[in-house]
Amino acid sequence: MNEFLEPGALVRHPDEPDWGIGQVQSVIGQKITVNFQNRGKVVIDGSRIVLHQIHDQL
Repeated sequence: MNEFLEPGALVRHPDEPDWGIGQVQSVIGQKITVNFQNRGKVVIDGSRIVLHQIHDQL
């Protein structure tokens, strides 16, 4: 599911709604680096977590 993500995409973490909206910084294999509004930069294991992409630009 995360294979469609690319840098610049806006996402939410399904288990961490308090982190707010994140912007994908990089995707290397299953490692997705996201900069979240209220958490900062986080590296996500895409084989374990499916990020929810936000299609409406803010």
